[in-house]
Amino acid sequence: MSIRNLNFLFAPKSVAVVGASTRPRSIGNLVMQNLLDGGFQGPIMPVNPNYESIAGVLAYKDVTELPVTPELAVICIPPVSIPQVLQQLAEIGTRAAIILTAGLGATMPDDGTTITDKVLEIAHRYGIRILGPNCLGLLVPGIGLNASFAHLSALPGKIAFVSQSGALCTAVLDWARPRGIGFSHFISLGDMADTDFGDVLDYLGSDPGTIAILLYIESIRENRTFMSAARAAARNKPILAIKAGRHEEGAKAAASHTGALAGADFVYDAAFRRAGMLRVYDFEELFAAVETLSRGRRPKGERLAILTNGGGLGVLAVDHLIEQGGKLAELSEETITSLDAVLPVTWSGANPIDIIGDAPGQRYIDALRILYKAKEVDAVLCMHCPVAVVPATEVAQGIIEVGKEFPKASLTTCFVGEHAAAPARKLFSEANIPTFDSPLKAVQAFMHTVHYRRNQELLMETPPSLPSNFKPAREAARLIVETALATGHEFMSEPESKAVLASYGVPTVETHIVKSPEAARSKAETMGFPVALKIISPQITHKSDVGGVVLDLQSAEDVEKAAHNMLARVRESYGDLEVSGFSVQTMARRPGAYELIIGVVTDPIFGPVILFGEGGTAVEVIGDRAVALPPLNMALAKDLISRTRVYKLLQGYRDHPAVDLDAICLALNQVAQLIIDIPEIEELDINPLFADARGVLALDARIKVAPSATSGSRRLAIRPYPAEQESSFTMKTGRDVLIRPIRPEDEPNHHIFISKLTPEDIRFRFFGLVESLPHSQMARLTQIDYDRDMAFIAIGQDDKHEDETLGVVRIVATRDNTISEFSIVIRSDLKGTGLGRELMQKMISYCKARGTKALVGQVLSANSRMIHFVETLGFQRTGRPEPGVIEVTLDLEVSSTASTEK
Repeated sequence: MSIRNLNFLFAPKSVAVVGASTRPRSIGNLVMQNLLDGGFQGPIMPVNPNYESIAGVLAYKDVTELPVTPELAVICIPPVSIPQVLQQLAEIGTRAAIILTAGLGATMPDDGTTITDKVLEIAHRYGIRILGPNCLGLLVPGIGLNASFAHLSALPGKIAFVSQSGALCTAVLDWARPRGIGFSHFISLGDMADTDFGDVLDYLGSDPGTIAILLYIESIRENRTFMSAARAAARNKPILAIKAGRHEEGAKAAASHTGALAGADFVYDAAFRRAGMLRVYDFEELFAAVETLSRGRRPKGERLAILTNGGGLGVLAVDHLIEQGGKLAELSEETITSLDAVLPVTWSGANPIDIIGDAPGQRYIDALRILYKAKEVDAVLCMHCPVAVVPATEVAQGIIEVGKEFPKASLTTCFVGEHAAAPARKLFSEANIPTFDSPLKAVQAFMHTVHYRRNQELLMETPPSLPSNFKPAREAARLIVETALATGHEFMSEPESKAVLASYGVPTVETHIVKSPEAARSKAETMGFPVALKIISPQITHKSDVGGVVLDLQSAEDVEKAAHNMLARVRESYGDLEVSGFSVQTMARRPGAYELIIGVVTDPIFGPVILFGEGGTAVEVIGDRAVALPPLNMALAKDLISRTRVYKLLQGYRDHPAVDLDAICLALNQVAQLIIDIPEIEELDINPLFADARGVLALDARIKVAPSATSGSRRLAIRPYPAEQESSFTMKTGRDVLIRPIRPEDEPNHHIFISKLTPEDIRFRFFGLVESLPHSQMARLTQIDYDRDMAFIAIGQDDKHEDETLGVVRIVATRDNTISEFSIVIRSDLKGTGLGRELMQKMISYCKARGTKALVGQVLSANSRMIHFVETLGFQRTGRPEPGVIEVTLDLEVSSTASTEK
């Protein structure tokens, strides 16, 4: 939904408990006690007609008798009574409610709708936010709010925990409190009738009191809301998730290879990675990871140096590092020489750096300084096992002091043992340095930073542009699909599937359809030899499994004979199987080419998913695959390929040359665009896809189709580039420009665009002088979520006929889309050409179409030209948010009405 009125849920000034009770161990009693014991400073008002007072607090018979309108109501009454109470609360102005009660799926006696339906109808009509039903409640320790029936309160902290499971909430509370782990928010979502993960992520993502967000997920209800919120929040702070359970839909026997390979859990992995989140697998790992990410300094790379006073400890750490896909730093000669000067001659001479068991604190200090300065080292793991001659605390204090000298260096510590090591680990914790008691935990913590860094880089990476000649023949492909649907067959034939792929530029082998063995002979003679022959039947999914494929046929006689034998074989095994003919295709000769698979499957939660891996007839047995969510770009496609085992082979080895990886990336993008444009495609297999240094070639293809009531982009978890928003414009100078939504690959030209603005224009746009924008900030400007925000850029061609950015207008919308804040800047030498007006009018029309109620902007009062410009578009001055700044507003509902009347 949005973050509208969530402040009343998470930061209320008054609370009513409807169903409060004096009965021991009842929910109403536990909630009252927890609220009172938590130290909440606002009014706490119990509501129950059966009591004069509850827990020493005056009780009220009805919510209409409350002396103060509660900003938050906690409801723990029987389900059938909840709609009436919620209606009363709405009418007196309450804007948030926690429904602890379960069983709201029951039907109402009067109209047959469920209680949940009635609750949501009231909530939406009055703008009340609902947490639950069937939840544990909510804890916000920083304001003393414990609106739950949890058996323990939460310590205050800066970590938010959000869970679908109430039982898991109590377990985490029980686990975290003795370890001193505190929380900014502790939220039990329950059945998520209204407030879901997306809403909470939006709220917590901008909460300054929360430095990390932990999620326990059983299922996602709104895929696009979740992905949009997670991607936005992950740019601000770490998000870690535990995903429990499996979806039966993802494990169904699938007709395609892709369907069998892309299980639901792989899809969640892909979604978390695309959102910039980090996935963990148990609660101890969860809190260890958040300690590392929130406390630790982020490594600049992945190469780890291990400093230890015990060789065995170092070896164990290396084993764990390699098993988890980590990289051990290879020390340079310069670093080794520097270490030789400060370490005993018996030190290990390599990484891991064993500085001998009785190493004093100074030896750690000297070695650590050298490693921090080494260019080949990105992070250091300091390990220590107890020795009699040197206290562990002495070593810890030395490490801490060096850390102060190098505040940006990445450091993890592992002091094993308990009696001697615990005081040292306490010192590290107090110094905000991640510390662990075993090599496995320490290495795992470092790898969390590595995986998080990779995901964040992927979130911020600027992709190279797709080839300009990628212009799919959409209408041709759509006609083929619609013709196939009209026949009533679930699967398109192989030639039809290849024709669709060819329409999107995927290279395919020459393939023809024939009806009989004799026709196959004749067609083969015209094509030339050798050829491959395949049977065509809507009832056969994998032709090679039934002897329906014969390769390398060298003559016309061979083709006809193979066709007759194929028919006999299939009919002997399957009886009256429908055989519609044969496909005859050119025999592809690509010695040394790798057999790959590119596929698509439709996940019940996240929609279409792209799969890539090693192909061939044993594809399921090999099981080498990775999945990603569309839309893709060249960088995302490269990342997808890199997560498979076959990727190492594709890069070349010994006398095997590297394949054309760009061609594979392009094919992945072509398939991704295909499923965006044609929602009728449910599954797709290209197997095998030959790949070598010359490019790619699709040998076999299979497409499953079904009528679709959803547009191509709506079924995706991430909204793709909205090509329908592209338009052309001619400036007053006669120069033609293209106006389109901004894309991630526009970043390089955007840097050039900013560099060509005058200092005055930069000050007017950024409210200060900015020489250049770092990649991280420019990525935020060019990598937008089209489902939430929008930026239109004007593109022209320079003297060398290369694209250049001439202007940009952007909006950032509130999450409920009521208000969008706009900004616009035109290249300084292009003012007065009409480009600025065209961009603004395009954005105004776009906002009206998506239902935005108002456009708001802030303009420096010295920027009189801009103020006059927006006033001619209907904006009005509506305030002065700070000295020297004027707020201007365009009421889109009024302007829409005016336009209609005209």
